[in-house]
Amino acid sequence: MLKQYIIDVTTNAIKTAAKAGRLNLLKEDDDFSLNAEIPKNEEFGDIAVNVSALAKFAKMAPPAIAQTVAEAINIEDCTISTVAGFINFKLGKSFLNAIVKEIMEQKADYGSNDFGSGQKVILEYVSANPTGPFHIGHGRWAAMGSALANLLKFAGYDVYQEFYINDAGNQIKNLGRSLHIRVLQELGEKIDFPSDEIERKSYYPGDYLIPVAKDFVKENPELAKSLNRDLTTEQLEILSSFAKAKMLGLQKELLNKFHTHFDNFYSETDLHKSGKVEKCVNKLKELGMLYEKEGALWFKSSLFGDDQDRVLKKTDGSNTYLTADIAYHHDKIQRGFDKLINIWGADHHGYVARMKAAIEALGDDPNKLEVLLGQLVNIVLNGEATRMGKRKNMVTLEDLIDEVGVDATRYWMIIRSIDTTLDFDIELAKSKTDDNPVFYVQYAHARACSIFRNAKTERINVETGEKITPLFSENELDEAIMNADLNLLWSVDDEKSTASAKKLILKLEEFKPLILMAAKNRAPYMICKYLQELSGCFHQFYTFSRVLTDDKKLSAARLALIKSVSTVIKTALSLLAVEAPERM
Repeated sequence: MLKQYIIDVTTNAIKTAAKAGRLNLLKEDDDFSLNAEIPKNEEFGDIAVNVSALAKFAKMAPPAIAQTVAEAINIEDCTISTVAGFINFKLGKSFLNAIVKEIMEQKADYGSNDFGSGQKVILEYVSANPTGPFHIGHGRWAAMGSALANLLKFAGYDVYQEFYINDAGNQIKNLGRSLHIRVLQELGEKIDFPSDEIERKSYYPGDYLIPVAKDFVKENPELAKSLNRDLTTEQLEILSSFAKAKMLGLQKELLNKFHTHFDNFYSETDLHKSGKVEKCVNKLKELGMLYEKEGALWFKSSLFGDDQDRVLKKTDGSNTYLTADIAYHHDKIQRGFDKLINIWGADHHGYVARMKAAIEALGDDPNKLEVLLGQLVNIVLNGEATRMGKRKNMVTLEDLIDEVGVDATRYWMIIRSIDTTLDFDIELAKSKTDDNPVFYVQYAHARACSIFRNAKTERINVETGEKITPLFSENELDEAIMNADLNLLWSVDDEKSTASAKKLILKLEEFKPLILMAAKNRAPYMICKYLQELSGCFHQFYTFSRVLTDDKKLSAARLALIKSVSTVIKTALSLLAVEAPERM
């Protein structure tokens, strides 16, 4: 990575100058750190390093330090200058050519790294109740989680994606009761959900159970006919299981459509049946972490940073939600995962401390748990934000996907940091203009592919109407690009063309440090921002540089650069699980 290379070279020069006594009081082993940045003014160079902080060691003025260090730096094909406390590096063509060659050689692997060192990560996200369709917020977790999984894999982590099915408790019985009403309606009985607002909260009155009821009657005709208004325990279990299976199936189908693929769907019910919940409670007891008060069983979570102790078993003997969650996270660690990353809604903020407390109480490192808290999604219509779910025909994730498409939905869901409220502009996401971020990026890739097609197809001279022989044959195009003389990019007497080419190549090089930073910060949205900038640089280069010319060698050099651009755009979009179209 260029910035790190420049930092390393500068650091070595500082130590050399210090050892020779040219930096006054600064010693070779003084503890200092440097940062490299891209100057806002291009006249100052391509990369700048600020050495002003060394003044406190050297007791010298920053400009004198910069000049002394610059004199100790020796890099071929690089012009070095100083301004105030900055050392500026202007890179020559050999640096730029090497970047393009590296991309051409590494192809889809360009930008990947081993930062994760094979660390085993279990990434849990979405984890919705199987009681209804996904809402738009689930869509944000699905897009963000799957993109994060791709990013972490690209950065050397061993990632396992898991969906925790919240299928225990009263909500599944309520789902069964709700299906019961829909089945009776399907059979022609005059029955409806309670009109009382409090009673109605114990049901799921959405229309989405109507087709489920039709399926139930079709698949279980005799049982359906035997149902009356009073359900037996066995009938309720059958209805509940049927509804849960159908809803979970629909959720999995939509996740697949949304390019979100899990390695495992972990059932809370199975967790209870396995005995792991009780085993976990018993282990906490043995460790002296539980006590009884007022007929309930309490966990001493306040000993580990929580603001108060928490109930694990209520006075009626039933477990709280926390009990199963503790057992589930303990099970993750028992399965050998080094890092537990969860994506939760911001309303779960208070849950983080108690979960870390439980992990520590059970003898594990609480820092193994990492929770990303996501903010809400607002739908923007006609320039005004509407809280999620307020628009009747835009309640579910499936509605949104049908309205704007998978790619646009995913890209927009990822485009902002997860801890920031997202305003999803429906009309803009559907538009085919440069103002639509996903269209702008996809169009850049499609434009690059169009140039490759034009390079090997017959064209028409717009002035004479004559046919022009293809610049390259099908067989020679790839070879011409791979063996292109990149020095020709800088041989043309066109300052705008060479300047835009240089800016584009330096932006391509930024992909490597970007991936590293995005992986460290668990921030896929940084890829979206980078893609916007890269696409802008590419469109600018295309404006100033005619790619297909009568000079085949110059054309091959520019095609090689464009091939590098298309490679990086496609790789970056693949990390977001967004298509890189070849035609638009």
